[in-house]
Amino acid sequence: MIMLNSIEDVKNFVNIASSKDYEIDLNSGKYTVDAKSIMGIFSLDLTKPLKVTIQSDDENFLKEIEPYIYTKTK
Repeated sequence: MIMLNSIEDVKNFVNIASSKDYEIDLNSGKYTVDAKSIMGIFSLDLTKPLKVTIQSDDENFLKEIEPYIYTKTK
């Protein structure tokens, strides 16, 4: 789960996702969007954590998105 708290967070996350050659999706409730689509992300409810689904075993991606990983203590 991730949280994107600002427009800058969304832009940075899309840049990270767009640099990958595999599929990355974001889920919010019943909605799923391509994580490489800035417009798609803005169509989601960004006040709640988003579920990230990646089609890869790329552990480096998880390190890159670490600033956005949601924990209840944040």
